Amino acid sequence: MDRNKLGKWLQSPGKMGQKYSLHALYFCTGCGIIEIPPTITARWDAERFGVIPVATPRQANLFLITGYVSVKTLRPIIRSYEQMPEPKFTVGFGSCPINGGMYWDSYNTIKHLDKYIPIDGWIAGCMPRPEAVFVAVTHLWTLIDKGMADGYKKYREDYHYYRENQEKILGKLEWPPLFSSKKM
Repeated sequence: MDRNKLGKWLQSPGKMGQKYSLHALYFCTGCGIIEIPPTITARWDAERFGVIPVATPRQANLFLITGYVSVKTLRPIIRSYEQMPEPKFTVGFGSCPINGGMYWDSYNTIKHLDKYIPIDGWIAGCMPRPEAVFVAVTHLWTLIDKGMADGYKKYREDYHYYRENQEKILGKLEWPPLFSSKKM
């Protein structure tokens, strides 16, 4: 931490804690997992950036979705996202969550993940290198500082939109709505 930014820490310690303590939940499908282990090993050492892998959604505030998203995997992605405590941030890793990647023309591929859960950032590429994860994390820090990493707030405000899209593709969901909405 830069000593010149000590005043920033004292003004908003909660924001600084969120920014430099990202507990990451990785949702990995297909080839998406291949670049994650290098980020947490000694060469890249994600923990020095405050990115710590965790085992369950209840412990996480950073959701990293890697690889393609199929209709079958969309349900656990939504459930995992909804189980995370706020504030929470979501990053789509690789081309597949953005536009389907090389599976773009498959009937079973979700092409725009941001229609089902809010995405705070994207890391493009097939597969993005470990350096890209750190570029994304530092960009996420900037968004948190500026108050622009607010996907979880948008999810609450526009829950009816997300829930409607989720039920269009998955049918009636077996869990009750997370937020009450007059528009549902």
